[in-house]
Amino acid sequence: MAHTWKFFRAGGFDQVRLENGSDLLALDQLDQKLWIALACPATGLEFDAKTLALIDTDQDGRIRAPEIIAATKWAATALKNPDDLLKSSPALPLNAIQDSSPEGQQLLASARQILANLGKKDATAITLEDTADTAKIFVQTNFNGDGIVPADSAEDASVKAVINDIITCLGAETDRSGKPGISQAKADLFFAEAQAYSDWWKKAESDAAILPLGPGTSSASGAYRSVKAKVDDYFARCRLAAFDGRAAAALNREEKEFLALAAKDLTISSAEIAAFPLAQVAGGKSLPLTDRLNPAWLEGMTKFRAEVVMPLLKNGDQLTEADWAAVAGRFTAYDGWQVAKAGATVEKLGLPRVREILAGKSREAITALIARDKALEPEANSIAAVDRLIRYHRDLYRLLNNFVSFRDFYSRKDKAVFQAGTLYLDQRSCDLCLAVSDPGKHAIMAGLSGTYLAYCDCVRKATGEKMQIVAAFTNGDSDNLMVGRNGLFYDRAGRDWDATITKLVDNPISIRQAFWSPYKKAARMVQEQIAKRAANADNAAVARLTQASAKAEKAAQAPAQPEPKKLDPGMLAALSVGAAGLGGMIGGVATGFLSLKGLMPLGVIAIILIISGPSMIMAWLKLRKRNLGPILDANGWAVNAKAKINLPFGASLTRVAALPEGAKRDLVDPYAEKKGPWRWWLLLLVVVVFALAWWQGKIDRYMPARMRSTSVLGTNAPAYIPPASTTNAIQVLPGK
Repeated sequence: MAHTWKFFRAGGFDQVRLENGSDLLALDQLDQKLWIALACPATGLEFDAKTLALIDTDQDGRIRAPEIIAATKWAATALKNPDDLLKSSPALPLNAIQDSSPEGQQLLASARQILANLGKKDATAITLEDTADTAKIFVQTNFNGDGIVPADSAEDASVKAVINDIITCLGAETDRSGKPGISQAKADLFFAEAQAYSDWWKKAESDAAILPLGPGTSSASGAYRSVKAKVDDYFARCRLAAFDGRAAAALNREEKEFLALAAKDLTISSAEIAAFPLAQVAGGKSLPLTDRLNPAWLEGMTKFRAEVVMPLLKNGDQLTEADWAAVAGRFTAYDGWQVAKAGATVEKLGLPRVREILAGKSREAITALIARDKALEPEANSIAAVDRLIRYHRDLYRLLNNFVSFRDFYSRKDKAVFQAGTLYLDQRSCDLCLAVSDPGKHAIMAGLSGTYLAYCDCVRKATGEKMQIVAAFTNGDSDNLMVGRNGLFYDRAGRDWDATITKLVDNPISIRQAFWSPYKKAARMVQEQIAKRAANADNAAVARLTQASAKAEKAAQAPAQPEPKKLDPGMLAALSVGAAGLGGMIGGVATGFLSLKGLMPLGVIAIILIISGPSMIMAWLKLRKRNLGPILDANGWAVNAKAKINLPFGASLTRVAALPEGAKRDLVDPYAEKKGPWRWWLLLLVVVVFALAWWQGKIDRYMPARMRSTSVLGTNAPAYIPPASTTNAIQVLPGK
């Protein structure tokens, strides 16, 4: 039968409720179009990394829906009651393990074996602390199923010695108990190398030409090779001197080279001395072996004479070129044998020990030990399965509520696995903070979320740790948010980090911000215009002062000028007209407002809506589209729903500073700016201008009939126009 699901609505979309074990077992029946996420990264989450690694069966660094289903199925069927997964308990009771199947029985047996190895034979539950240290679990056991045997696993002393020899030659592998040991592959390699080394020596033992000096051939070969290049050089120089005696002086080095050498602090082994010829060069001359040798080569030549020349030539005073060729020929077979050397990895044991090992029965004994250990592999592997079940028992349900649904995120009881901590900045705390590796790349996708984002560099100077986060500001305004501002970030472990804004993605934050936005823009525009006008006026004043100074100098020498003309009446009239126009405009607005009478409050609201309405509407439309998906997708998630961040939810994600309940406030600010009288003077000026414009009748057309200047002042009003004169003819009747 089809499973009956329950859903809850949050973030503007339906999310599945996982309320019992049957929901978990039927997870493969839930249409994946209803899953909130289809994939997420296996790293960078506030979640146990080892648990994620166990779920990530293909080890590609991502957790996908099929892996979630497989993990849930396995954990639910490994327990007698799948409802236990909803407890998220760190301790797994032994009696909760399903023991009616072979796999469950093996899990239970392994759990009990672990506890027994740890000295907790009577324990009724097992925890991650019990399975975390495999070395501690297996410290009392010689065989643990990993196919690696330490020397202690052998009872025979000779076998123990061979295992140690293998470790000496090829290195150790770590057993589950933490001890050094060897595997079958390493044992096979060792015995193959030992046999090859023994066979290689058999060739030398059967051919006398390979070892002309017997056991001392190796040392003699080393002595021969250490001087070979220098002796070859000596005889080559002698042949050249025999060809042309004029070359002898140059071949023995010129006197000036010795003079340059004499000016230095010398040692017998210095490179400059070693570069000189081995002995005095002359055509057809033999190489002296006892005296008149280059002192830098005396030690090497002495060893060569003792180990090579004396045993082979029986003459230790002189070495002719023919003798030298004969010596070289005696090492030809040895050199070829060395090139074909085999089994070098076991050479350090020496040939006698290698042949002793090959002659014994240690190989068969070691193979048997490894086979005995491998026989316990199923039981040992199930210990890893116990660790896996404990982790799923503790962590899996929480992961489902951050993957199949976003219950943790929208319930606001626990932080979601993608929330890295809380950022405190600009009298706000932002809970929607994610760790990011590349802010520039992340912002390209995350900017589509319609959310105001601040990217921050975080550092802990005490430890040198660094990280980068993105914080979503979903309440308040952006007036005081700018690159370079500093705040404090608390990670999920409660550690504090210095945070600095490095990048901003601008989007609406709240309706309140949108309401005040037109007024703030107007205020900024006025301030900018005032600043611009003030700067221009200042520049003009400086220019006028400069010009006045220049004119003053000329005036001192120039004849007297006529008095300046008085103010032009036309200019005064123009100023009056301008003032009247301004007053008329103000009067018109005031008249229209006063004409509303009882509807004046609605007029105020209408004005406010005309100014702030468009900005608020645009902000409302954008805020309705705020979406968590792009923020997570930019971090490697595959969010499968339009996870909205509406106004009420956004207000809960970013808390604005508020005084505690019951707090008392002293509203007297000793440093508040004192109010000046300029406001009253401005009001008086407006009133005067308005009155002047009204008196002149400039605003009569905007005023009600009874409030016009011509109605109030009558014929005394400057704007009064007398009616046109008419002549009433009086007809005089005759006789009258």
